[in-house]
Amino acid sequence: MEIRRDVFQAIADPTRRAILSLVAIQSMTPGVIAENFNSSRQTISKHIQILTECELLEQTQNGREIYYVTNARKMKEVADFIEPFRQMWDDRFNKLENIMKNYKPKE
Repeated sequence: MEIRRDVFQAIADPTRRAILSLVAIQSMTPGVIAENFNSSRQTISKHIQILTECELLEQTQNGREIYYVTNARKMKEVADFIEPFRQMWDDRFNKLENIMKNYKPKE
């Protein structure tokens, strides 16, 4: 049975977002990732597993070491989904800013 995880539930967790930020800079082994957190290695391993199941992280092997890298294609899918919402809120804040710039209090 294949477990299907929702990518947005995965990135809702702050630890998983931090892992994605770390691995976006450079590929890392699970041990190196875990060194950046106060959680147990098992806990970080579970977070990595969830991110891998969502295809946000990919494994590469170099000798006996497993490295994790971000899956840019999947990250772009997430960004493309979020973009219309970002634009909508950006437009709303720009309109509010224009209203506030032109606001003159009654004297």
